[in-house]
Amino acid sequence: MFADSREPLVEIALQVLCVTLEHEPIRDTTSVDGTASGTAMDHDQGSESGGPDNLFVNYLSRVHREEDFQFILKGITRLLNNPLVQTYLPGSCKKIQFYQELLVLFWKTCDINKKFMFYVLKSSDVLDILVPILFHLNDARADQSRVGLMHIGVFILLLLSGERNFGVRLNKPYTVRVPMDIPVFTGTHADFLIIVFHKIITTGHQRLQPLFDCLLTIIVNVSPYLKTLSMVSSTKLLHLLEAFSTPWFLYACPTNHHLVFFLLEVFNNIIQYQFDGNSNLVYTIIRKRNVFHQLANLPTDHSAIAKAVTKRGKKFSTNLPSEHHVETPSMEGAPPAMEAEPGTLKTSLAALPGIDKMTERRAPHSPTQVEQPKLKDLAAQSQSGAEDSPSSDNPDHIDSHSSEAEGATKDEQTVQDAKTLHSPPSSPTPSTTSVTSNASGRAPLQRTASTGSSASWVATPEWVQSWKQKLPLQTIMRLLQVLVPQVEKICIDKGLTDESEILKFLQHGTLVGLLPVPHPILIRKYQPNSGTTMWFRTYMWGVIYLRNVDPPVWYDTDVKLFEIQRV
Repeated sequence: MFADSREPLVEIALQVLCVTLEHEPIRDTTSVDGTASGTAMDHDQGSESGGPDNLFVNYLSRVHREEDFQFILKGITRLLNNPLVQTYLPGSCKKIQFYQELLVLFWKTCDINKKFMFYVLKSSDVLDILVPILFHLNDARADQSRVGLMHIGVFILLLLSGERNFGVRLNKPYTVRVPMDIPVFTGTHADFLIIVFHKIITTGHQRLQPLFDCLLTIIVNVSPYLKTLSMVSSTKLLHLLEAFSTPWFLYACPTNHHLVFFLLEVFNNIIQYQFDGNSNLVYTIIRKRNVFHQLANLPTDHSAIAKAVTKRGKKFSTNLPSEHHVETPSMEGAPPAMEAEPGTLKTSLAALPGIDKMTERRAPHSPTQVEQPKLKDLAAQSQSGAEDSPSSDNPDHIDSHSSEAEGATKDEQTVQDAKTLHSPPSSPTPSTTSVTSNASGRAPLQRTASTGSSASWVATPEWVQSWKQKLPLQTIMRLLQVLVPQVEKICIDKGLTDESEILKFLQHGTLVGLLPVPHPILIRKYQPNSGTTMWFRTYMWGVIYLRNVDPPVWYDTDVKLFEIQRV
């Protein structure tokens, strides 16, 4: 791949393959096990999609042999991991540049052939996809010209996180030492994912704020299966809650409080189902207990709201609570994330629907679609759930019969709760404005009240009270009520100043019979829709356009799908 034509050939072949696999998805034709009730050769489906039958899609959907799946997966992972290869001789390994096309191909293959996605998830090979995606997300977080790459990487992880096996695989120790400007840590792939997501949220450019919902949804989906979190990742999660629960941020936008509900659900899932192995997180919660007390006592009167809102004009990043006292040094030799060079070309992207339109509430092992409300309001999440609950000792085993009746009754209660809530989730839209019509029909929403449709919105005491009383704090408050006096007594009696002794005490402690009844698990699975279909089409053609500007093959063409912009 140095002086021959193989790399350009692979790049063009990838682009052609992505284009040939473009199709309008037909709803309700693919079952959970990957078999289809109809094929792309069905004339009725062809007419329904508004175009001729796509044989490429048809034949890809029929691939079923494991050796074929292994060939596809190994090829994609080998190329995706190429930029991560470390050699003793700098420059001795050429880095490929067509990783965006590879991610599009992986997405389309998972979307068209569900059996392939299940093959990816059934072994630790899925981690060979996860690591390069997180690498590219971390590397591109400060570059506005690569906002499309950030989105497709997050969407792939959102798709995978809807399956239980993905959360279980994250417990594998992370031993790959790719130089990245993230804190040095010792832990699992789950720690790696949380640390990178924290880096994106706290140091990424402001146009990534619409992705916060998706990032936290991924963590929520995998949280019931995380056996052990490191101290670094535990601190990062608490830092996010500390940042998102500040009054000025909560009152700045009608949807910002949803982020707090997401994080509280993460803590509840781990405490209820994985308490035994997560002494680091429990210790961090105890140490940061004031954050939860302040959230429970959030002021709701007019004067307090008005005082907090005066801070809304400041940038989000400058108002994040300082964590320099807990920040660990970055990996040695890690290049920092760089902003786009002035004049870099980028294409506009179609607007995306909200997270409620992109996901569906479902039990971890639900074989068919259950009549459950979509994500109309995150406040209902703590009371809704699934039929299965993993053992706190072993997430690899789930008793599918233990709580079916309980899950059904709680699902019914969730439907009633969702009807009483009115504030929709924020819409995770890209940073640029598309010239195409938005298939979802939704206007973009921004996190800050100074822009977007929330510019004229003002928080009221009634609005704050409507969601404050639904904050799922019962489990955490009960944990603090039980453990804080015990920890304080040990520290006084033994004169402890070293946190290692406290961690040992928490490791051998138990809350059996002391916590509220465990809530059912709720998984939010990605659901295809017309809005995301338009976004992927716009993104794919934008990548192909920018990758082929020299020679100018697009000269004298009238592109209407997107706009060409300079950073």
